[in-house]
Amino acid sequence: MTAAKHSDTSSFGQPLLSEPHSSHPQPPQYVIVLPPRLSHYRHRLLRKSCQRRLICATIILFLAAAAYVLWPSDPQLSVVRLSLDRLHFHTTPQISLDVTLDLTVNVWNKDFYSIAYDSLVVAIGYRGKRLGFMTSDGGRIRARGSSYVNATLQLDGAEVLSDVILLLEDLTKGAIPFDTESEISGKLGLFFFDLPLKAKISCEVIVNTRNQTIARQNCYPE
Repeated sequence: MTAAKHSDTSSFGQPLLSEPHSSHPQPPQYVIVLPPRLSHYRHRLLRKSCQRRLICATIILFLAAAAYVLWPSDPQLSVVRLSLDRLHFHTTPQISLDVTLDLTVNVWNKDFYSIAYDSLVVAIGYRGKRLGFMTSDGGRIRARGSSYVNATLQLDGAEVLSDVILLLEDLTKGAIPFDTESEISGKLGLFFFDLPLKAKISCEVIVNTRNQTIARQNCYPE
């Protein structure tokens, strides 16, 4: 009985399954666990970075809008009245004409600064050829305001030798086309700088020779 008891004790101490033995040992595996404070800190940095980008984008858009609104621009011209006071033709000693034209030009300053214009030049032409011009006095226009400038263009004995045939045809039809140009030039005082300004408007005028009135006009800015 003693021998049998010893055999039972030896079998109890031995493992039931033997562990496999490998010739290549496996590398150890590590797991890194970040503490909760570090994750919260990174989230806070990301939120501050987004806020800074949003503020920078807002400032850039505000400066661009301010530059667009405050950037100076040329004044706008519009002819509000155009009338013919006199039209007379001469055949001797050479073909010429006398013209008296009255017009009123509205000058609108759309900037936030006042402008000072030196003069208003009004010219009249026939078939692309300038017959004459006149110059009016200057003035000042307040910011975001407008001003009306009256001008009278008077021509005596304006020669049209190069377009005699066309002029005779227009007289036969009873309508003569004239071209008028109104140009204003001045300066805009911005801090310590004087910025030059210029604006021009052209009109195509059809004059009825029978009653000496303006039959049609078409004005467009340039």
